[in-house]
Amino acid sequence: MNLLDDLSPHARVATALAPFVLAILLRLIAGKNRITGLLLSAATTWFAINVLLTPYSSRMQDDINSIRSLFR
Repeated sequence: MNLLDDLSPHARVATALAPFVLAILLRLIAGKNRITGLLLSAATTWFAINVLLTPYSSRMQDDINSIRSLFR
């Protein structure tokens, strides 16, 4: 049921980075104002959440477990 679990690793990175890069580009084009600041803050939060929650995804847990089994 989780949409992000079905994405490829490259698509997952793109979903984390794309809003952040777009917010930075918009800030460069439109300049500093309240809306671009808010968008940049929201995109940074989205990126941080994605990075912090990645180890808890089912695929990452499987990878971690397979690596641990190599060292036992």
